[in-house]
Amino acid sequence: MSTTDFVSPIWDISFSLFEHIRIQDLPNTEYTDFDMEMYKMVLAEAAKLAEETLAPLNAAGDREGCHWKDGRVHTPKGYKQAYKKYVEGGWQGLSIEAEHGGGGLPKPMALAVVELFTGACASFIMYPGLTVAVANLITSMGSPWVRATLLPKLISGQWAGTMCLTEPQAGSAVGDVRTTARRKGDHYLIEGNKIFISSGDHDLTENILHVMLARLPDAPPGIKGLSLFLVPKVWINEDGSLAEPNDVHCTGIEHKMGLNGSSTCTLSIGDNGGAKAWLIGNEGEGILRMFSLMNEARIGVGVQSYAVASAAYHAALSYARERIQGTRISEFKNAEAERIPIIEHPDVKRMLLHCRSQVSAMRALGLSLGKFADLHVAHQGSPEGQRYMDYLEVLTPICKSWSSDQCFEVASWALQIFGGYGYIGEYPAEQYVRDSKVFSIYEGTNGIQALDLIGRKMSQHGGRSFMATMELLNSSINKLGEVEEFASEHKALAQARDRLGSAAMKMMGLGMAKKVDAAAAHACNLLNLLGDVVMAVMLADQALIARDALAQLAAQAGIDLGDSESRSSWLEEHGKARFYISKLDDLRYFCHQFLPRTAALEMMISSADSSVLDCSF
Repeated sequence: MSTTDFVSPIWDISFSLFEHIRIQDLPNTEYTDFDMEMYKMVLAEAAKLAEETLAPLNAAGDREGCHWKDGRVHTPKGYKQAYKKYVEGGWQGLSIEAEHGGGGLPKPMALAVVELFTGACASFIMYPGLTVAVANLITSMGSPWVRATLLPKLISGQWAGTMCLTEPQAGSAVGDVRTTARRKGDHYLIEGNKIFISSGDHDLTENILHVMLARLPDAPPGIKGLSLFLVPKVWINEDGSLAEPNDVHCTGIEHKMGLNGSSTCTLSIGDNGGAKAWLIGNEGEGILRMFSLMNEARIGVGVQSYAVASAAYHAALSYARERIQGTRISEFKNAEAERIPIIEHPDVKRMLLHCRSQVSAMRALGLSLGKFADLHVAHQGSPEGQRYMDYLEVLTPICKSWSSDQCFEVASWALQIFGGYGYIGEYPAEQYVRDSKVFSIYEGTNGIQALDLIGRKMSQHGGRSFMATMELLNSSINKLGEVEEFASEHKALAQARDRLGSAAMKMMGLGMAKKVDAAAAHACNLLNLLGDVVMAVMLADQALIARDALAQLAAQAGIDLGDSESRSSWLEEHGKARFYISKLDDLRYFCHQFLPRTAALEMMISSADSSVLDCSF
């Protein structure tokens, strides 16, 4: 394998799906007709499309970028053909209910497929990426005509969808949106400008449905005055056929640091009297309706993050195995000593293990959230269903923010492993760094996610959501404590959990004392502290499963794992056993080399230091 080739992480995805969250055992859901063989077939076909069709577009699309000419966006060479294969394969509506024309697969399965496609070419998958979220929004909130007429076109991939929030003066401050809407008969007319719209225009589909926030006349200021609209690029007749172009125009595209194969558009809406639109939900419910789309998009950013991080890690791993440089540290004075692959150097091993453990933890959380989403639907209206929603409420900011921060770090460390070669364009490392930076910025900056966590998620329902999540984490920590082999890891994780509890109490105290600025100054620290504990729990859950599976494999082979000689020779020949060992290594590294930072985070939160608030610039 070349160091520039994309590697589908099928082993770890399969372990996470079938041994960790066990989607084949999802109880009381609509997925009882599916089995593991079908799931594995889906993964294999997705990996094939990712490796053979999408991965070759990654570097080429990055170099070429998109082109804007005469008000139209043209995607890089090969994107149209790849999109045709994508929609013909039925990948667009994988997790949407079969009754609406989708594949009806469990959400974790769909997330796993999205990871494969994103790791292969993150820019390409941006185009169909939000379409599923728009389709889900229409499924739950659209009128009967909208569902019957528009939904099939989105699910088939014939049309695409976008999310249009940002304006020049309204980025994180969504309440400052100035785009206006006025009613005209059975529809509305929209006027305004939107910027930074991913996939806002392209040449892959015949129509694009824009989900857009706008303000009606006499609506109150701020977020309470916003309504949500569906604005098609091309107006749609009653029978679903395309009519005349709507008053929506792309006036340019951004030239970006990364994701250059994905168009980021400026849209001018209503320059010629108003773009026609349909209302989604009721007037004044824009933010409420948009939250469901935003939460789905934020989990999507988490998936993007570990997909690109995984691709960067595997590229670095392949390079480290091939690159011969230097001798063993113990032989550094011996000019005749054997030259070794850099993967044998301790510092390179450290960086690789850091990257692998981070990716494994992020993936485990992302797929777990997919499982929680399915179980929430399966148990909707019951206390159990509410509990799964509580998990989703608290853990979605972690999935988005923690994962995107660590993705950028993993990509940077992967580049470091390449050394000087990572800094040049012949290898993929530098593109992974550039592509990944935006993940911590869009769909709500990580600072906004942290404010949402402390200001809403931790306190809502009398703290119920946060306490339910802590109970979930404690259950796993207690299980780890029952295994003597992981005594030191359990101690480290329990200490981190206690630090989290102390820091959370401090933040709640600041809130009760109305010291909101002081709380805001430490919001990111608390999010990272919670994220560290959550990710350690993910790795602990997986390590316990891997330990039992390894023991079973060894027993079947008649291997005494306590006998180092027979164990070593067996592991050399048994790839699955080595994989299970890697899960134990991931937990140990994370607990002893990463979790110690929770002590510093807790100290910063609990201190009385006010330097952030007192300083001036």
